[in-house]
Amino acid sequence: MLLRITKMLALILLVIPSVNAQESYQSMNINAQLISAAKRNQIDLLTRALNAGARPNSRNRAGDTPLNLAARNGNVEMVKILLGAGSNVNQTNLEKITPLMSAAFQGHELIAKLLLGQGADIHLQDQSQKTAMVLAAGNGQAQVLKTFLEHGVAVDARYHNDLTALMWAAGHGDPESVKVLLEAKADRNLKDNRGKTALVIAREAKNADVVALLENAGARD
Repeated sequence: MLLRITKMLALILLVIPSVNAQESYQSMNINAQLISAAKRNQIDLLTRALNAGARPNSRNRAGDTPLNLAARNGNVEMVKILLGAGSNVNQTNLEKITPLMSAAFQGHELIAKLLLGQGADIHLQDQSQKTAMVLAAGNGQAQVLKTFLEHGVAVDARYHNDLTALMWAAGHGDPESVKVLLEAKADRNLKDNRGKTALVIAREAKNADVVALLENAGARD
C-alpha cells in the first residue's frame, strides 16, 4: 500500500508543475507578448505587457529587443515608452545592429534624436563594420545625416575600407544626402583603399545627378 501511494505521489508531482516553473512560463509568455507587440506596433498590448512585469530588454531569436523593433518600425510613441521603461539604448541584436542603426537605415530622424538624447553610441559598428552614419549615407537618409553631423560626427570620418560618408552617399545616388555632406564641407577628393574618390564611385554607379553635383563642387577623379 505504501509503495502504491508513493508511486501515485510521484505521478502527481510529474503532472503538476512547480510554482517556480509556472512563474517562469508566465514570465516567458509576457516577454513574448512584449516582443510581439513591438513587432506589430501594438502600443496597448506593449503597455499591458510592461505593466504585467515583462522585461523591456527581452530579445527574440534574432536578438532584437522591443526597442530595436520599434525603432526599425518608426514608432515614436513606442520608442518613448520603452525608453521610459529602462530599455538599453545600445543593446545590439545578433548582427550587432543597435536601435540607432535601425532608425538610421530607415530614415527615422525623430527616433534617432530620441535615442541620441538617451545616450545612444553613434560610433558603434555592426558585424559588417558599418556605423549608423554609414547606414544613413548608404541609404539616402539626408535628414538623419544632418542630425548625426549636428551631434558631432566628423564629416570626413573614415570607415571600413577607408570609405567616407560622401563616398557612401555618392554610391547610393541620393543627391540630397550628397548636398548635406558637401554643405558640411566634406572633402570631395579623398580616396578609399582602392584609390577611388566619391566622383569615381558615383560615375561607376551611373548616378548622373550626383556626378554633376560633385563636379560642380570641384571634385576630381
